[in-house]
Amino acid sequence: MIQNSSPALLQPQDVGDRMETLMLHPVIKAFLCGSISGTCSTLLFQPLDLLKTRLQTLQPSAPGSRRMGMLALLLQVVRTESLLGLWKGMSPSIVRCVPGVGIYFGTLYTLKQYFLRGHPPSAMESVMLGVGSRSVAGVCLSPITVIKTRYESGRYGYESIYVALRSIYRSEGPRGLFSGLTATLLRDAPFSGIYLMFYTQTKNIVWHDQSDAALIPAVNFSCGIFAGVLASLVTQPADVIKTHMQLSPVKFRWFGQAVTIIFKDYGLRGFFHGGVPRALRRTLMAAMAWTVYEEMMAKMGLKS
Repeated sequence: MIQNSSPALLQPQDVGDRMETLMLHPVIKAFLCGSISGTCSTLLFQPLDLLKTRLQTLQPSAPGSRRMGMLALLLQVVRTESLLGLWKGMSPSIVRCVPGVGIYFGTLYTLKQYFLRGHPPSAMESVMLGVGSRSVAGVCLSPITVIKTRYESGRYGYESIYVALRSIYRSEGPRGLFSGLTATLLRDAPFSGIYLMFYTQTKNIVWHDQSDAALIPAVNFSCGIFAGVLASLVTQPADVIKTHMQLSPVKFRWFGQAVTIIFKDYGLRGFFHGGVPRALRRTLMAAMAWTVYEEMMAKMGLKS
């Protein structure tokens, strides 16, 4: 009987396992988990983002008159643009947030593996990880962020994301696609750094006395809420500046000029317009995204 000296052929199951190992690299898993968590939170909380953008750019009807509140604006949008009007800008939000959150978590996972090598991050390390990860995502998705803001404002009638990109590029050049990038990074990078610091430190404190695994999602969500509120308050002025620069790039050409004009037109309170819906959205969205992300990473056998 002739013996076959060639290596044994791989069974279909072995091939499938090897392909899965090659295809689902840990960074890719982190990206997918982040993208899925971003999709869920974006769909739920888009109305709050639209209300935030409208409140930040709302002009008073008369000098000294009282500004419209969030509830009144909500009813106005529903009455004039229908209930679905609250989800205006959904397309660029999905295009921005789904890969954006994926890029953020993928970058975060990579940085953790490279710099931390398994040990828990300190408060300062958490800040640096958050800032670095969000900066990468912010620069990559800046053109979509500009379009998203303009969709939500109701001032622009772009037919599609492609038409918007082409229109902005033709009329404003490449610079128009990155309008408000400085303000965006000054908003998103500190938010992510502060959020990650409070989130990780609070979770470590809470879990010091906890051992019930069934409480993990609830604890993660609660820690996310706490971290989101604090981070939103600190970064609100940068968000207002970013919105004005992206909607009116001719009027607000650079960061310092935008600060001066907003202060002159609205006073110090102008830097906190839209703070309530933004705090609600960013807090709930970040808490949900992190909760879903950590649960999915745990299911995949990876430590987030």
